[in-house]
Amino acid sequence: MTATRVDAEVIRRLPKAVLHDHLDGGLRPATVVELAEAVGHTLPTTDPDELAAWYFEAANSGDLVRYIATFEHTLAVMQSREGLLRTAEEYVLDLAADGVVYGEVRYAPELNTNGGLTLAEVVETVQEGLAAGMAKAAAAGTPVRVGTLLCGMRMFDRVREAADLAVAFRDAGVVGFDIAGAEAGFPAADHLAAFEHLRRESVPFTIHAGEADGLSSIHQALQICGAQRIGHGVRITDDIVDGKLGRLAGWVRDRRIALEMCPTSNLQTGAATSIAGHPITALKDLGFRVTLNTDNRLVSGTTMTREMSLLVQEAGWTVEDLRTVTVNALKSAFVPFDERKALIEDVVLPGYAAEL
Repeated sequence: MTATRVDAEVIRRLPKAVLHDHLDGGLRPATVVELAEAVGHTLPTTDPDELAAWYFEAANSGDLVRYIATFEHTLAVMQSREGLLRTAEEYVLDLAADGVVYGEVRYAPELNTNGGLTLAEVVETVQEGLAAGMAKAAAAGTPVRVGTLLCGMRMFDRVREAADLAVAFRDAGVVGFDIAGAEAGFPAADHLAAFEHLRRESVPFTIHAGEADGLSSIHQALQICGAQRIGHGVRITDDIVDGKLGRLAGWVRDRRIALEMCPTSNLQTGAATSIAGHPITALKDLGFRVTLNTDNRLVSGTTMTREMSLLVQEAGWTVEDLRTVTVNALKSAFVPFDERKALIEDVVLPGYAAEL
């Protein structure tokens, strides 16, 4: 099937996998409005459609720090048990409606404690909401497996606490760890003790790197901190000249280190200039294990279907290319091998075969 024949409905039906998606960046606009009214939080607008447009426009600043600032309003409605339960359940149902069969959702529990919940209560509540969503999705005939990544905020001092939580809840739905927040000026190695603890406890982790900071941030995340995946990683192209890979780029490709790439989000933060020219296509063609992700569905006004459609329309991707990044994601997911293998062989490959 050529790129010109891949329409949106075909893409919507394709089984998808997403590794890099933030819980507090993917709320339904109507839910934000309703929960904000309940807690007395003032929004830029109380019209859901206008709010969705406000988020998209505010995030299109080309600045990661300003992009992150848009989370003020979603976080404001995620400080109670009720708010967390609802947003977590709806998160899963929205993935299922988009054809996602495997997803990893990430969030920083420390950002959800302003209403009096403890860190552990935040994690327990989110897991309860995710479980409810998975049960409803399965009952509706659209099953989706969702694992949780707990985040530490790299510019604050509670990263080790978040790592301890990931260890404590690793048998209760938490499948891994991440650090998030502004990259420049907040190196991952500042939190080396947390990463060493996770390695000792055999908890896998990814690190945001190579988005707002340069190649050295990717090197540090991998070679000093020991990350198994890289969040974004678009700046790995700085180590590739005329198709020739430098030592770090070669390490990333040859060791099959997954790059969690988010095209629309990267355009918004200035990490890329166009979908057609986004590094994901060149890296895919060079044999890197690239994965396709949404990052923040509300903030970026996107879905996996939309991300795939943009690459088809603007970068010439085929169904085979979409299958490649989907299989890549599952190969690098933070769940046991037998689960990944079953999803690839029993769900993803048959789903794509039906459209080829």
